[in-house]
Amino acid sequence: MTNEITREITRARLLRAVPLALAGAALLLGSVGAHAQAWPSKPVRLVVSYPPGGTVDAVARIIAPKLSAKLGQPVVIDNRGGAGGAIGGDLVAKSPADGYTVLLDASNHTQNPALRKMPFDTLRELAPVSLLVRVPNVLVVNPSAPFKNVSDLIAQAKAKPGSINYASSGNGSAQHLAGELFASMAGVQMTHVAYKGGGPALTDVMSGHVPVFFASLASSMPFIKDGKLRALAVTGKAPSPALPQLPTVAEAGLPGYEVYEWNAVFVPAGTPAPVAQRLSKEFAAALKDPEVRGRLEALGAEVIGSTPAELDSFRRAEIAKWTKLAKDNKIQLD
Repeated sequence: MTNEITREITRARLLRAVPLALAGAALLLGSVGAHAQAWPSKPVRLVVSYPPGGTVDAVARIIAPKLSAKLGQPVVIDNRGGAGGAIGGDLVAKSPADGYTVLLDASNHTQNPALRKMPFDTLRELAPVSLLVRVPNVLVVNPSAPFKNVSDLIAQAKAKPGSINYASSGNGSAQHLAGELFASMAGVQMTHVAYKGGGPALTDVMSGHVPVFFASLASSMPFIKDGKLRALAVTGKAPSPALPQLPTVAEAGLPGYEVYEWNAVFVPAGTPAPVAQRLSKEFAAALKDPEVRGRLEALGAEVIGSTPAELDSFRRAEIAKWTKLAKDNKIQLD
């Protein structure tokens, strides 16, 4: 009898608990739905992980007005440069997951974890929104340099290991790793010369102090056109519309080589999926605006506007690629 009573009490409790649980779930789903419908009800902060004046900042300022119009709220740009984008990334990773703090980052986002100890884990703490644009580098040399093409450069680097210097905008920068990947795939030794920014690196290449640079397409194009730099190839999968006469590095002598600088958008992990999807949709819509697209393409950018799932696959592949390079070549910044 005691066992039967116990069973009945337990059954009654379960019967009472089921409606309560369903009601709780309904309230939770309703609150998420209400949040998504109400969002955004105040300005959205777009954290740019690099200082004002650079390419990442330019991309943000080209897109922000159109995004603001589509969201119906101001989009406020907040530049938080430093540590190759890690400072801005960490700020957003530790922000409330409510859709009001958004990160616009660059290719160092997936290169940093391969090179240094990070204050946050992007795969766990930042949710993908959209890959906005990608831009190939351009392999440039001083006009007086003896190599006229990629094959010449590789041949001389093999003949005299370590004799060819290449510039970058800093240790661990996208240009640094572009050079490391080139040397690794070509089986050559080249000497890395780090500068404090792309501007000083370009100046020294044009002055003849360093012969080679995997330069930003946007910053180097005027000097290529003026004859102050000789362009050998672009680092993308296909020739760039900005310099259609140039082959890719892969076509010119190093099959399989492919490097891009890129910009993408992330939000704190735990941000409601409808909010992340809305952000992705509106960024993509802003990128389709003819004025926005034209200004970005003038920077040499390929306009993408991916889904969150596509960006997640892309960043995982990039992290794996640069982690392997760093491990195989013992590249470490810490």
